[in-house]
Amino acid sequence: MTQSENAKNYQLTAISSVDGRYRDLLEQFGERFSEFALIRARIRVECEYLLALSEEKELGIRKLSAEEKEILVGLFRISIEDARIVKAIEKDGYEGIPATNHDVKAVEYFIKKKLAKTSLADVSEYVHFALTSEDVNNFAYALLLADVLDMEIIPAIDAVRSNLNDMSSKYAATPMLARTHGQPASPTTFGKEMRVFESRIARQLQKLKSSSILVKFAGATGNYNAHVVSAPKVDWQIFSEKFIERFNASGPQGATLGNSKGRTLKAGIRLELNKATTQIEPHDTYVELFDTVRLINTILTGFSQDMWRYISDGWITQKPKAGEIGSSAMPHKVNPIDFENAEGNLGIANSLFEHFSRKLPISRLQRDLSDSTVERTFGTAFAHSLIGYKSLLKGLGKVSVNEKAMLEDLQGHPEVLAEAFQTVLRREGVEVPYEKLKDLTRGKQVTLDDFAKFIDGLSVDEKVKKNLKALRPENYIGLAEKIAKGKK
Repeated sequence: MTQSENAKNYQLTAISSVDGRYRDLLEQFGERFSEFALIRARIRVECEYLLALSEEKELGIRKLSAEEKEILVGLFRISIEDARIVKAIEKDGYEGIPATNHDVKAVEYFIKKKLAKTSLADVSEYVHFALTSEDVNNFAYALLLADVLDMEIIPAIDAVRSNLNDMSSKYAATPMLARTHGQPASPTTFGKEMRVFESRIARQLQKLKSSSILVKFAGATGNYNAHVVSAPKVDWQIFSEKFIERFNASGPQGATLGNSKGRTLKAGIRLELNKATTQIEPHDTYVELFDTVRLINTILTGFSQDMWRYISDGWITQKPKAGEIGSSAMPHKVNPIDFENAEGNLGIANSLFEHFSRKLPISRLQRDLSDSTVERTFGTAFAHSLIGYKSLLKGLGKVSVNEKAMLEDLQGHPEVLAEAFQTVLRREGVEVPYEKLKDLTRGKQVTLDDFAKFIDGLSVDEKVKKNLKALRPENYIGLAEKIAKGKK
């Protein structure tokens, strides 16, 4: 059986839709957020740490040669087979190494095993020096989060925002019936309604782009106990701050290890030291990130539902795809499946993000392990989010605005001009204008002729009457066009 056939079989037998039905939509996602990616990130943290220790004069480790640094670079660029060895060490034992039943300790033993065959064998006991597993884990997850946000989530959200921006400009002056409480309301433009969503997304996106993730590197209870007793001359907080900057300089997936070759400066998510922690970093900045993504997903859920309604009303049309079935029983249908798919996937993602936000900031005393299993589902939440964004982009690529239908529906509701008339009549000093317009329009079908007769019976200046008679639903749009174009 070929590798391709194995992959297809796996997709059919996968328990999660992320790994099954939607796997093709996720492209390189597994490289960014998976058990393999987590193992690779842990190895990277340990290798970077070993190099940082070798550069600390007060610690007394010998300097590493350029070749030895390259060994460490190569070490965390692991293969799937390397990851299998790490898992074997954890679960079953491997080549004389007993099963650890501890995922981070398995990484430590894997690294030591690799170094034993190199000139770095004499410094291998400095792997995981004075650390607790959570020092490595919280750092590794921070790298995964920064990477998936920088490389997958933020670009996908921005692509949706860009589409909304284009529609805002293109349809800035396209008049449309508004609805409040589901009922006909003062007219708007389609472009302006798209601008509402675009501006909301843009605001949260900027917040996401400027986020930071706090990390800790302070040992078993957050006090650098083992660090200080073994190397009291080292300022471990300053050391930790410098250590973190190595990752900010290279980016989540970068590899510097004291070597500028291949360095990619990132303008995205940054890591920062949390100086006051227990054994675990309290995850507050995780929650801040998740809540921002959750709000973006909520905004886009509202957008999906509005687009669904516009399609239902015939104001938005979908391009049929050759061979695609809309309904198994009704051949004529072109269902808004992309917007429905987005709504469903964003909802699943948000259910997980909500649980993360409630669970992660809480840990019993200095540490309990209940956060560990939750952290392993981060990738699932982001995967469902990404599927939602891609579904939206697919849906937006298949729709066009039926400006004629929008206009006809708007013109079929001249009663929306009642707001304009009663407001002008207030200005003109007419008594109880709101009540008069309510009697004329509420619960009735009115026409422009009905309004004209009403205007003729008013005791106001002829110019005012002329201006009122010139009003039409399609020209009663206020500043909608200006707002849609983003002008102040």
